[in-house]
Amino acid sequence: MAEPLLEVRDLQKHFPLRRGVIVSRVVGSVKAVDGVSFTVGRGETFALVGESGCGKTTTARVILRMEPPTAGTVLVAGQDIHQLRGQGLREYRASVQAVFQDPMSSLNPRKRVRSIIGEPLVVNRSLSRRALAARVAELVEQVGLPPKSADLFPHEFSGGQRQRIAIARALALNPRLVVLDEPVSALDVSIRAQIMNLLKDLQAQLGLAYLLIAHDLATVRYVATTVGVMYLGRLVEVAPAEDLFTRPCHPYAQALFSAALPSHPDIKREEVILSGEVPSPLNVPSGCRFHPRCPAVLPRCSGEDPPAREVDPGHAVACHLY
Repeated sequence: MAEPLLEVRDLQKHFPLRRGVIVSRVVGSVKAVDGVSFTVGRGETFALVGESGCGKTTTARVILRMEPPTAGTVLVAGQDIHQLRGQGLREYRASVQAVFQDPMSSLNPRKRVRSIIGEPLVVNRSLSRRALAARVAELVEQVGLPPKSADLFPHEFSGGQRQRIAIARALALNPRLVVLDEPVSALDVSIRAQIMNLLKDLQAQLGLAYLLIAHDLATVRYVATTVGVMYLGRLVEVAPAEDLFTRPCHPYAQALFSAALPSHPDIKREEVILSGEVPSPLNVPSGCRFHPRCPAVLPRCSGEDPPAREVDPGHAVACHLY
């Protein structure tokens, strides 16, 4: 594995649930993320997958310092990001950037593209007007847009082109880690491959690390180095991407991948049907959180929380079957 750039250790994010209008009191907490640990190496892509509400986006928000953690630590290049102040915090904000799902809502519609891409440089760097214009032109070219794009407004572009603008803005400060939160899910299918190819090319050129949050498993398989499967705030399986797609071990991961379209029409695989609904993160089941829906449940699953065990090098599963 490459040298660690991002280390997430036993991360927890609980949101207090309050009741009462005049006198508000805490009656419980929503355990959105509850003991998540993983590592992203330099130049690698770590993908988080799982059903809506499993905690993927909350994990990303804590890593971006948009939310404080309830417990646990997030280290970038060995530094605890939630303890940073002053110059250290400014350096962190330059080295970690994000690309969001909907480019239209993340781009200022009143600004021209040159101002949108150049804003991080104006705020964080002391550049002359000529140097700023040259850097913006370089970024526009790097993401595959024509030079005249810098003079236009976001509404004059297609969805795929707007996402290229968002990527250019994220690259302005030469980050080391880019958080990709559903970067292609709002785009037409015909455009998705172009954007994913662009991201892979930029990673190869610049040595970027990506944290990818995604529902589309085909996108994950194409881009990711390592994949973590989340269920109800926990990581249930972490493995190299190809290993996980060809041999998922956790019953939830098996069900998740059986529901995805196969990579070839001739591939036949058994469909795994899960019973029941995802439990509420306000009242998580005891023991293994998946046991009320698991087709391979054991007697011990309802009382014992399974630790993560390595079944192959780099392939860990939190399940009593292993």
